[in-house]
Amino acid sequence: MADFLDSTRPAKLERAFLVGVQTAQMPNGEGAELLNELTELVENLRLTITCRVLVNLRAPTPAFLLGSGKAKELCEQAKTEGADVIVVDEALSPAQQRNWEELFGGAVIDRQEVILEIFADRARTREAILQVALARMDYSLPRLTRAWTHLSRQRGKGAMGGEGETQLENDRRTVRDRITHLKEELAKVVSQRGVQRTRRQRVPIPTCAIVGYTNAGKSTLLNALTGSAVLAEDKLFATLDPTTRQLTLPGNHKLLVTDTVGFIRRLPHGLVEAFKATLEEVVVAGFLIHVLDVTSPNLEQHHATTLAVVAELGAGDKTIVTVFNKTDASDSLMRRRARQLVPDALFLSAHTKLGINALEARCLELIADSDNLTELLIPADRYDLVARLHANGHIHTQEHEAAGVRLKARVPPANAALFAPYIVRPKRKKK
Repeated sequence: MADFLDSTRPAKLERAFLVGVQTAQMPNGEGAELLNELTELVENLRLTITCRVLVNLRAPTPAFLLGSGKAKELCEQAKTEGADVIVVDEALSPAQQRNWEELFGGAVIDRQEVILEIFADRARTREAILQVALARMDYSLPRLTRAWTHLSRQRGKGAMGGEGETQLENDRRTVRDRITHLKEELAKVVSQRGVQRTRRQRVPIPTCAIVGYTNAGKSTLLNALTGSAVLAEDKLFATLDPTTRQLTLPGNHKLLVTDTVGFIRRLPHGLVEAFKATLEEVVVAGFLIHVLDVTSPNLEQHHATTLAVVAELGAGDKTIVTVFNKTDASDSLMRRRARQLVPDALFLSAHTKLGINALEARCLELIADSDNLTELLIPADRYDLVARLHANGHIHTQEHEAAGVRLKARVPPANAALFAPYIVRPKRKKK
């Protein structure tokens, strides 16, 4: 169904003409920063950029967003540059997109569609594929009209519409049916993941989620903490699916760490909605690790964007450990700027593992607050219970005595009855 959008476009788009927008409401320079970000997004679609133009916009217009004269000028320039697609760094309404394409005589897309295409390219698991497909269907539904402008629009006999109208209504119905089917399929997948989470929660291991702007180094940090081998590439949205790994902290304290999809400014609202199932790991986590690239010139904007998305997900009140990553590539000025932004943040390099111990210590402090330690004295002939605690619980201290093994540990509620006979009761003081 997403192919309806492509029916009037060239079979393969290769050369892109980028149009950035600086509005009066934006801080000075933000339009240029967003245009640089759009450049990286478009390059991730393996398109060659022929030219970039930044336009100052005093007030949006309903027909083209920009003035009609400026839109015509840009279309002519794009043709001269040999571009086969114009990419506008703003959200275009279906009518505006259709007007641009009629003026240009070729494909015109906006920032939202670029991000949707990247997500579609990166989706690997069934859940991510379904979520991206749902977002693309929601995006394409109001835009189906431009896929059928080449068909007859004259009315037929009686109440029957013309060929184009009939086909358009059929396709709209098909897309709506597909959206309903995708939502049902996605609900099943989310339910299955909910069952998996419930199983994990039977053994109450603390959880945290790694969040941050895309390409800040979240997956690399997960690998550095847990010794796993999660895909970590230097490109936007390398990770779309949540990945959970177990981290063992000093004292055999266990922590489940989840890597999440990277955030970005102007993330299409449809994607936020579609990916809430994936990002719900952020909502259920005990605390969050917010990763920022200390070398980024847009540090403040990335920080604000992540906090805004976290708040939108309903997790704004959670404890957040802010981490400035890539310190091995930073200088003193970058670090000073970061310190001013978040004074109590940690500085580390996930690549070299410098500073990882400090992050682990901070995590240990946070989960220790939730530990309800129980003192146990387990006889020597029941060392299997000690092994079970090592596997499923959290052992704070362990000492060997003549009577057995004395432990201070957090016992999983599911095993409370098993360990109850070995709990050491505090002695009552004599009156």
